[in-house]
Amino acid sequence: MKVRTRSSAILGTICLVGSLALGPASADEPAAPKKAAVALTEVATAQNPIAGAAGPDDTVWIAERAGTVRVLTGQGLGQPVLDISAETTTDGERGLLGVAFDNDFAHFYISYTNLEGTSTIDEFAVQDGAIQPDTRRTVLTQTQPYENHNGGDIKFGPDGYLYIALGDGGAGGDPHGNGQKLDTLLGKILRIDPAGAEPYAIPSDNPFVDDPNAKDEIWSYGLRNPWRFSFDSGTGDLLIGDVGQSDWEEIDWSPASSEGGENYGWASMEGTHPFRGGTEPANHVPPVFEYDRNGLGCSVTGGYVYRGDAIPDLQGQYVYSDYCDGTLRTLKIENGTVTGQGDLAVNGGEVISFVQGGDGELYVLGLGGSISRIDAA
Repeated sequence: MKVRTRSSAILGTICLVGSLALGPASADEPAAPKKAAVALTEVATAQNPIAGAAGPDDTVWIAERAGTVRVLTGQGLGQPVLDISAETTTDGERGLLGVAFDNDFAHFYISYTNLEGTSTIDEFAVQDGAIQPDTRRTVLTQTQPYENHNGGDIKFGPDGYLYIALGDGGAGGDPHGNGQKLDTLLGKILRIDPAGAEPYAIPSDNPFVDDPNAKDEIWSYGLRNPWRFSFDSGTGDLLIGDVGQSDWEEIDWSPASSEGGENYGWASMEGTHPFRGGTEPANHVPPVFEYDRNGLGCSVTGGYVYRGDAIPDLQGQYVYSDYCDGTLRTLKIENGTVTGQGDLAVNGGEVISFVQGGDGELYVLGLGGSISRIDAA
């Protein structure tokens, strides 16, 4: 999932050291955007909540890492509506890693590593807001050479296609060079059409469909471990939190008008910096934002651009965090440039994920168990 590669870097056992301040993106730090006064309201607790998705009838569906999915309503979390705990494992950075509904809530998708560690995307039909277990089918699988850097986030884009984030395969330093290879799905964002064929179709406008040396599923590449990506529900822009190796955490951005094919640089680059003597690729798309590890930050958790109504001063700001730091921070991004940075002055603990409800409000998942909504203070 998202913790840096070290012998001791097993999720939930990280030793937290250093100061609480994240390093700045640069010496010329953009001005802070309008300050939004917020509070975190705990709405439920779960067993290692790790991902979520807006569901039918204004519900929010929460995935627990060990393999269960539960529905959050005004009364809290219900009993599991799906349980694949016998089919996955929480060894290393494995488990149930992502969930998503298609845009009309007709199908529900899960992203998990099976007992062999293979990344797997399964689909279920949904009827009257309920999963239909007998409709389950496997859409896509990808063998993982190591137990870390699985990625696993999944989202449907505004175009109705399923986007899938896969890490570089693990170990450290991308030993197989997967980030820059186009003949593997590892280290990529994929884009497929699960409704177009069995098991899926390739959108005809994917960037590498005419390249015999590249996988047709690839949308963008050069990623180490994309840990949470999202589409801005107001603009359609894509934002990716990509966990760094040694020194730099990064957030990547591409506009809704993108035709795909972006190379985010890994493992030649870590953020805007050459990695271990690497040479910057000619087509490198640098991050829109990066921060160093001089403070407690160690593993970026990508979030969402806030488009809810409850906190007007937060409108249009990208909310993100760091697993080790836990502070909720914001970026104001205009035309691919960060024009402001902010600190919401609240801490979500071991922030592993954000969830956007159907109303645009945001929830924060702490791996220790907390599910909190970002409210106006």
